[in-house]
Order: sequence, then C-alpha cells, then structure tokens
Amino acid sequence: MLIGHIREIVRHPVKSFYGESVQKTRVMEYGLYGDRSHAFLDEKRPGKFLTITQFPEMVRYKSRFVGEELEKAYPKVEIMTPEGKIFNWGDEELTKEIENKSKRKISLVTYSPSNVPLGVIEEEHLQLVTDASLQKLKQIWGKTEIDYRRFRPNLLISLKEKLPFVEEKWFGRRVRIGNEVEIELKRHCERCMIITVNPESAERDSTLLKTVVKERNNHFGVYASVIKTGEIHVGDEVLLLE
Repeated sequence: MLIGHIREIVRHPVKSFYGESVQKTRVMEYGLYGDRSHAFLDEKRPGKFLTITQFPEMVRYKSRFVGEELEKAYPKVEIMTPEGKIFNWGDEELTKEIENKSKRKISLVTYSPSNVPLGVIEEEHLQLVTDASLQKLKQIWGKTEIDYRRFRPNLLISLKEKLPFVEEKWFGRRVRIGNEVEIELKRHCERCMIITVNPESAERDSTLLKTVVKERNNHFGVYASVIKTGEIHVGDEVLLLE
C-alpha cells in the first residue's frame, strides 16, 4: 500500500552537528551511509560522546561529505563553523575551538563505512518523522513554525493521507522505500532536551519538550531497523508491506 514519499533525507556525518540534506544516498546495514560516523568523545565522561546535551552550540556546526561515497572509505568531511570558517575533520584548530567553547577535553573517533556501531546512531538504525505528525505537533505546541531538524530524523516522509501519528500504528510492519530498501518500524522515539535547541540559532525553548511530554507521553517520531540495503532518493515512494 502506497503511504507517501520521501521528502527529505538527512544524515549527520558528525554526531550532534547540523544535518546534511542529500538528494540520494545508500542505506547500509547500520542506517544511512556515514550517519554519525564521526564523533567527539567527552573525556569528562569516559566512554561517552560529546553531544548537544552538553554543548548546545554543536547544532550550529555544519558537516558534509565532499567526494564519492566509497564502501571502504568515507569522502572528506568538511565542517563549517557558526562563524563561517571551513575546516576538515581532524583539524586541530577546530578541535581546540570545540574544547574551548564546551570547556571540555575531547578526542576524535571515526568509524568505517562498514562498521558504525549502533550506539553512535542512537538506539536503532534509522529515525523517521512524518509531515502530518509534524504539522499536528506544531498546532499542539502553538507556535507559528517548527523545524523538523529539531528531532534529528533521517527521513521526513510526506504522507499520502495526512493522518497525524499514524506511523505509530505500524510497529512490527515492514516498509519499502523505492525499489530496493526495506525497513521495519520498531518503536517510539523518546525525546530529550535536544529538541529544545533551535538548529539554526542554538537558542533553547523548553516549552517544546514540556509539550511533547504532556501531550505525547514524550514520544515523537519512530525508530526503524534496516532489513534490505540499497539506494534511496528524495521523491521515492514509500509502501507499507503486507
């Protein structure tokens, strides 16, 4: 059954940085190609990542892959700071800037295209939100605008029938995207303070999280696991399988 199409594809080459919107990419066994494949480790909290939770301004750093997406090695990761400076991943000046601003000692970690661990990407392979649910949440929140990037999804789906939160009824069901990719919808995405951070300005608004907690039992968006890998494109049809 046709349920909609892919409106946006977003990956995050660097964990907690601003997402990169792409027209096409590959879905790997762990999720979108290169999603959260580069990250900062927070030396104040051994074994933990530095994220927007500890340093909200991370969301204003924009990362993107530049070059061919190879299976054995990532293309160059280019980063633009909030001030417009351009760095490559691993540049010492960028690392020092992040350390100074966050007031934390950090180290860098990079995972290979074939081996991105689940904990980096969060708790499942992919996160989805729908346009109908986003519109309904905006009404509930009472604001004139809501940026879907607050929720850091991989896929924004435009539904054929604009039924808010209908995706939550599909847990355990499989979905095909385009001609190759299949995913299985697994469970709710529980929210945290990250959604309170404006992805453009890094300004905080706690009322969004309070609204999601009160009106949605702290749920918005759904997690999915990858069943069949392949290439996806913006505009691809999304079908709910029997």
